[in-house]
Amino acid sequence: MSAPPFLLTEKLIQSLRTLCAQPSSVGQLDDLRATADLIARLLHSLGMHVRVHTAGPPVVIGRCAGRSERVLLLYHRFDAPPTGPWLMWSHEPYQLAERDGALYGRGVAEGKGPLVAHLQALQALLQADGDLPCGIVFVADGGGLLGSPSLPAAIAAHSDLLTADFCLGSTGERDAVSNPLCYSGSKGLLQVRLSARGPGHPLPPGAAPSLRNPLWRITWALASIKGEDEDIRIPGFYDQVDGPTREENIALRAIRLDEAGRLAAWGADGFLFGMSGVALVRAEVTLPTCNLSSIHCEPEHELAQLPALATAVLDFQLVPHQVPETVATLLREHLDDRGFTDVSLERLPGGYPPARTDPDSMFVRQVAAAGAEVFGSLLPVVPAGPFALPLQLFAAQLGCPVASVGMALPGSSPYGPDEHIPLEELARHGQLLIELVLALGGR
Repeated sequence: MSAPPFLLTEKLIQSLRTLCAQPSSVGQLDDLRATADLIARLLHSLGMHVRVHTAGPPVVIGRCAGRSERVLLLYHRFDAPPTGPWLMWSHEPYQLAERDGALYGRGVAEGKGPLVAHLQALQALLQADGDLPCGIVFVADGGGLLGSPSLPAAIAAHSDLLTADFCLGSTGERDAVSNPLCYSGSKGLLQVRLSARGPGHPLPPGAAPSLRNPLWRITWALASIKGEDEDIRIPGFYDQVDGPTREENIALRAIRLDEAGRLAAWGADGFLFGMSGVALVRAEVTLPTCNLSSIHCEPEHELAQLPALATAVLDFQLVPHQVPETVATLLREHLDDRGFTDVSLERLPGGYPPARTDPDSMFVRQVAAAGAEVFGSLLPVVPAGPFALPLQLFAAQLGCPVASVGMALPGSSPYGPDEHIPLEELARHGQLLIELVLALGGR
């Protein structure tokens, strides 16, 4: 059986318009629950059995049987970064706009766009045959940007629905000729908050010779964690990090990224240490990271003062064999050994281990081959990418292989103003799922 034509119908546009009109900024529970209800209705319209897990950021789970006993789990997130100042947008961020063959709106390139493309693909299959070639489990996570804090509880509470043979995410980048990369794994995530306390209330700056400034304490603690050479200085942090295997090195050398397109879209002059080519790909895939997301003091203003409290948030993206709990322990020991016993460490909700599937597994090969039907060549396979996804939570629970393929372009701006995606790429993302589902169903 050949794939039914995947057409960008008005229903797809309307579904995306409806979802984009409902704000779902990260951490805004009322908005996220309203968005979860919208997604649940969309899944119901496809005949799925749907449940919504509402403890914390909501998680929507839908299940539909297929002709084959095989079941594919589709993981999506629907929380989105804040829009920033609306004046920086060419269109209102929560009103879907179309211009020059592209759709504009918060969530169209990462999150809501891929989600709707997959829903439309499933609808096209149902309209063609009345049922699906294989079973589908659809998971929409309202806390993906926070480390999926609700997902483990949702998996445990709805284990009867969450049974699957394969798991596919919708995050990823493109190569130099704009073909999506197929990732056979994803990095893990650990997020922590460091805090240092000063006086009981803010004091005039003249108190600085007499009392510790908590903002300096945080600054010095951070400087001990990572140096200007980008090396993470936590003893034992790299002990479990393995270099790429021979097979992985072969795969990495074959990847060509759109470096010029990235730099132009990101407004950057160059990559760290002048990296390019294989060195850049290898760094993104095989190296763990320690990113400083924010520093704050209380009260927060520009008045000269000795603040009462200073905090910093760090996020670590972890590679295989690194365990979030172990890294948090190593960080605490490092701070204590360096004399920062007064700096408290709080592990933030969420986080998960890294996931890795054999790139030669049948499922990963099928995902790459599905790309050949849509993009004209096999999708390049990469062991992991510069992103974290909770795929290991499904792999551990279900014992299934995982992969991820995204649709965003270097200039799609999923965190900035004017987030957009070409209509054609939205269609291709859906068509890729159609090809994969047909293959899993035994076409």
